[in-house]
This record gives sequence, C-alpha cells and structure tokens, in this order.
Amino acid sequence: MDKIIVTVMLIIGGIVAAFAVFNGIYPAIERSGSAITSASDSLNERIKSDIRIIQVNDNGTTVDAWVKNVGTSDIVTVENSDIFFGPQGNFTRIPYGNESSPLPYWSYQIEGTDSQWRPTDTNKIVIHLAALPSPNTYILKVIIPNGIFDETVFGVE
Repeated sequence: MDKIIVTVMLIIGGIVAAFAVFNGIYPAIERSGSAITSASDSLNERIKSDIRIIQVNDNGTTVDAWVKNVGTSDIVTVENSDIFFGPQGNFTRIPYGNESSPLPYWSYQIEGTDSQWRPTDTNKIVIHLAALPSPNTYILKVIIPNGIFDETVFGVE
C-alpha cells in the first residue's frame, strides 16, 4: 500500500512539474515566434523598397530634387522621411514643413495625379532655404521611413 501511495504522489508531482515547465517555456517560445515574424516583415519591406535621386537643380533659395521609387512597394508617410542637405562636410538635417514653417524646410509633390508614392512614381522634393546657396559642392541625402536611402553630390555655381 505504501508503494502505491508513493507512486501516485510521484506521478502527481511529475505532472505538476511538467505543467510548470510548459507554462514557463511556452510564452517565451510564442514571443520569439512573433519577434521573428516582425523582423521578417520588416526585412521584407526593406527588400521591396528602393529609391534613386535622378535630378537636382538649384533655383535661387530653393533646391528641387526628383526622386524615383524604383522599389516594388508603396512608400507611405513620405513626410517622415529624412532629408540631409548642405556643403560637403557640413550638411544638416532639414525638417519637413510648409509655408508657415521656419526656414529651412522641405516639402514634396508626387508627380502625376496619385497621392501615394507608388513604384515607378517620381517625387519632387523642394528644399526651401533661408538664403542663396554659395558656390560649393553640396550633398543631398534622402532617407525614407524604413531606412532605405540614396544620396548625390552636386555643384552650385
């Protein structure tokens, strides 16, 4: 009889221990799975995204840059992009803004009639400066919200 009671208690203890281990490990495995899925989705978005700066012109106190979406996915929240502009070795981040924003700021207009920056669409980015840029070599770097970027070097005479 003693052996039966000990055996039953050991079985119950084993079941409780197995249940405790399962409850401790399962949430960690589930979190790891969702983290891997999230990282995979982010990587997939980065692989499908790409831009190219195709032309830059200075027009007095504005600089016009045409940037093409050469990726296979839409670029959303364009205003969350980062624009860096300035002389080589001394460029700075230009904030997004509108006519009521302090200078300098940048704005954009997607060429055509669509309001989304879709694959093969060209986006005209206008950098509004406080003063005429002096003759120098300038850098323009455009970084879209998911970190993909392109940059170009051009001269102002």
